[in-house]
Amino acid sequence: MTKQLWKGNEAVAEAAVCAGLQAYFGYPITPQTETLEYLSKRMPELGRAFVQAESELGAINMVYGAACTGARVMTSSSSPGISLMMEGLSYIAGTEVPMVLVDVVRGGPGLGNIAPSQGDYNQIVHGGGHGDYFPIVLAPASVQESVDLMALAFDLAEKYRAICAVLTDGSIGQMMEPAEIPPMKPVRTTYPDWAATGAVGRERNILTSIQLEPPLEEVVNFRLARRKQEIQAREVRFKEYYLDDAEFAVVGFGSAGRVAMTAVRAARAEDIKVGLLRPITLNPFPVKELDELSKRLEGMLVIEMNSGQMLDDVLLATQFRVPTAFYGRMGGMMPLPDEVLAEIRELAKGPKMQDVHPRDRWLKRMEALV
Repeated sequence: MTKQLWKGNEAVAEAAVCAGLQAYFGYPITPQTETLEYLSKRMPELGRAFVQAESELGAINMVYGAACTGARVMTSSSSPGISLMMEGLSYIAGTEVPMVLVDVVRGGPGLGNIAPSQGDYNQIVHGGGHGDYFPIVLAPASVQESVDLMALAFDLAEKYRAICAVLTDGSIGQMMEPAEIPPMKPVRTTYPDWAATGAVGRERNILTSIQLEPPLEEVVNFRLARRKQEIQAREVRFKEYYLDDAEFAVVGFGSAGRVAMTAVRAARAEDIKVGLLRPITLNPFPVKELDELSKRLEGMLVIEMNSGQMLDDVLLATQFRVPTAFYGRMGGMMPLPDEVLAEIRELAKGPKMQDVHPRDRWLKRMEALV
């Protein structure tokens, strides 16, 4: 197929349709609303289910019910709306049914603004809802990558009977770029054995997140923990750029990683041997890869559109082995390539092991800017 000009939110919607989406439930919130609007027309055209719920709480519980049938289901929202869905997401995780969640992150906390942010990292990557559960989290850096990751999101959710979240932001959701949409997959006609599809001729399938006996609840938690271990071993995805001979590395995901790529190319033009590691899966996180990379680097720089939420995961992975700097913008502000390039230049001057945490050093420097 040829490439066409797509808005990010609409491309995600069409990619979900092509991946076999059978039912969508959602509620409008900027900067995500185009996904819902697009599907409000597209899904009925194809004879598939679309419901604009009365709220995000209603939407996520509709997703829960539909997911129990084994259908391919999804919802999308933006940061405050995702917060309202957290109880339902925990129920879905505890029931071990698959679903896809798209979070188009905006500035916060609170109602914040509709500008792009990565402030939902901890909420999405480290669980969000109550209890021990571990969603799979994918982080695209372009419209095309958003499209490519949608089919993978459904496949991973079903493979592991888990929530798979696609963590994007207002920049990617609103930008228009050429993208190639994959061919339409047929909608499924068979369903997994565990699904609640009617019990004619078989025993009932009971799907629940309520385990009143603590020993039974512990078994569920143990199963989820083992599943996370399996996902960590099999599903780590990332992209590397210019790391073969790198003395320094930038780590950034999504839009921040995309901005960092421009800065890395500029730094290379100045003969600074720097590369980029851009995680595609935030959960599972590329722990082993960062650990090995840190053993041969002189310094590392973490770039985020938040106050350093992924930074903590990078430092855990590298065990503080390599001098690490951090640069973040918050509240809907995006880092500029020139800002990142300036940070790379500072790193290349000769990094030293910090006497303070990288976040503390960054905060002190940011005081002059805000």
